[in-house]
Amino acid sequence: MEPGTLSTFLKRGAIWGFILVELVFFSVAGEFLSLSDKAFMDVDNMLLLFKQSAPIGIIAIGMTIIMINGNIDLSVGATFALSAVVLLDSMTWPVFAGLGDGVIPIAWGLALLTGIVLGALNGLIVWKTGVDAFIVTLGSMLGYRGLVFMYNGEQPTSHLNWTLVDFAEAHFLGLHTATWFLIVVTAVIWFVMNRTIHGRNAYAIGDNRSAAINAGIRVGPHMMINFMIIGFLASLSAVVFYSESGSVNPNDGELYELWVITAVVLGGTKLTGGAGSVLSTLGGVLAIQLLRKGLGHIGADTETVNLVIGLILIAVLFLDRQLNLKGKQELRI
Repeated sequence: MEPGTLSTFLKRGAIWGFILVELVFFSVAGEFLSLSDKAFMDVDNMLLLFKQSAPIGIIAIGMTIIMINGNIDLSVGATFALSAVVLLDSMTWPVFAGLGDGVIPIAWGLALLTGIVLGALNGLIVWKTGVDAFIVTLGSMLGYRGLVFMYNGEQPTSHLNWTLVDFAEAHFLGLHTATWFLIVVTAVIWFVMNRTIHGRNAYAIGDNRSAAINAGIRVGPHMMINFMIIGFLASLSAVVFYSESGSVNPNDGELYELWVITAVVLGGTKLTGGAGSVLSTLGGVLAIQLLRKGLGHIGADTETVNLVIGLILIAVLFLDRQLNLKGKQELRI
C-alpha cells in the first residue's frame, strides 16, 4: 500500500460507513424506543431528511473550498440571515411595485449579490491585510449580524409569495426543490475542485502557501474568489429556504457556522488545509442530519443531540490527528 493510502481511504470512506451504521442503529432502536408507528427508513422520512439537509449542506459545500484553501469563514450564518432579509424585503420595495411575480428574479438577484459582496469584502480584507481569516470573519460575523438588526430592528422580516412557495415545495422526480439545489451545487463544486485549475490551486495553496506563491499562483485573488463563492452559496441557501418560509428573524442562521464546520470536518477535510472532499462533506451533512433526526426518533432531546454530535466531532479530530501522524511516519520509511 502506498504511503498515505490507508489514511486517505479512511477519511474518504469512513463517513459513508458511519452513515450506514446510523441507518441500521436507528432503524433497529426505533422498533423498540420510538413513539411513532412510522419506520425510521421510511421513504418519505428519507426524502424529508435530504430536504432538511439542504440549507446547511449548500453552505458546507462552499466551506469545503475555504477550508481546503487553509482558511475559515465564521460569517456564513450572518450572511445567510442578511441575504434572507434582502430577499423578502426587496419584494415590497415601492420601486418594484406593479411588477407582480416579475419581482421574484430581481429579489433573488439582490439576495445573491448581497452574499457575493459580503464574501468579496471578507476575501479582500484577508488578502490585503494578511490578517488570519478566522479573525477577519469573526469580526464580519458580528458586523453582518449587526446589519441584520439595524435593517429591521428586532422584528421579523416577512413576505409570503405563493408563487415562490409553490416553487420551493415542488417535487421533480420525487425530490424536493431544495434537494435538487443541494445536488446541483455539490456536482458543480465537485467539478470545480477536481477538474479545473482553480480547484487544483486551492489544494496547493492549502497544502503549502509559500510553495504555491513560488509556483506563480496568485494566492490573494484566488482566496478572494473562494470567499465570494461561499458568500454566494450562503445567500443561495437563504433564497432556497426562505422562498418557502417567507419570514426571517434577526437571529436566524446563528450557529450555522458551527454546524457547517462540523459537517466539513466530519467529512474529512483538514482544518489546516490542503486536503478534503466535496462528496465527503455531503456525507458529513447527511450524517449530522441523520443523528439529529434519529435521536429525535427514539425520544432524545436537543441537548442530548448536541452532546452526541460534539463527542463524535472530538473523536473524529483525534482520529484525524492520529492518521496524520501515521501518514508522516509512513512517508519517513
